[in-house]
Amino acid sequence: MTVLFTVILPVFLVIGFGWLAAWRGWFGGEAVDGLMRFAQNFAVPVLLFTSMARLDLGTEFSAPLLLSFYIGALASYTAGWAGARFLFRRPPVDCVTIGFVCLFSNSLLLGVPITERAFGTAALAGNWAIIAVHSPLLYTFGITMMEFTRARGSDLSVPRVALRALEGVLRTPLVIGILSGLAMNLLTDAGLVMPEGFWAAADMIARAALPAALFGLGGVLFRYRPEGDMGPILMCCFCALILHPAITFGLAKMFGLDMAGIRSAVMTAAMAPGVNAYLFANLYGTARRVAASSVLMATVGSMLTIWMWLELLP
Repeated sequence: MTVLFTVILPVFLVIGFGWLAAWRGWFGGEAVDGLMRFAQNFAVPVLLFTSMARLDLGTEFSAPLLLSFYIGALASYTAGWAGARFLFRRPPVDCVTIGFVCLFSNSLLLGVPITERAFGTAALAGNWAIIAVHSPLLYTFGITMMEFTRARGSDLSVPRVALRALEGVLRTPLVIGILSGLAMNLLTDAGLVMPEGFWAAADMIARAALPAALFGLGGVLFRYRPEGDMGPILMCCFCALILHPAITFGLAKMFGLDMAGIRSAVMTAAMAPGVNAYLFANLYGTARRVAASSVLMATVGSMLTIWMWLELLP
């Protein structure tokens, strides 16, 4: 019970405060959108930049860690896609979006603060390694699957579709932050020394990222009300909160991952789908109600499932 009140509840109280402010009209829709633009387009990319720039690339990018998490993520996508296609008889483009909702966990806004509160700042190295390839890999996968699904029966060539997917990924601010941080990491190893004032300014913006994003997330979630499609929504919640972390936990044990790595992989996998899952649905105009309601219901439900996973982890 202590874990619920000291680790999980503070994070969700910030989200709840944002939800309350939006509900009462203290923080209007335009203000929420502006805050989320600041968080997602500036503060969070700077946080990713500073984290990637300081990450020990030689020791943190372990194959068992990444394989455990991403095999679980792709298995969750496959289960969501198959359930949408064969169980709920959704159109192919909807199936890709629903699979993406099952695939894309909120690794940054929820995974980082909860892991940090549960296990300390030193435990975040594995989280940052996963996050370093999270958006680039999963956005590339999701956009590629959607573009090929939409292009089926058209005259577009495979290279043309692949190039369109790559362009979409490289324009994403989160990916720009990650790639810039990795470039800075390599340049620092090569002898580049940035002024202390540069890092002080970057850290100031980075410290604002998570509180602003969590508060804004609450305001965004206020807009999402579950309406119909409960079958696909519950399936997405199950895949995101139970199936993905369960597969990740089993693979991490099988691969002999150390305890710190298991904690990072499982806790990241156990997070609810992020708002980016809805943004993906909105981008293509497919399964938006399923995506929005899944983000809301899984975020609320994750308070209990995260508690469960924290109890299972040493």
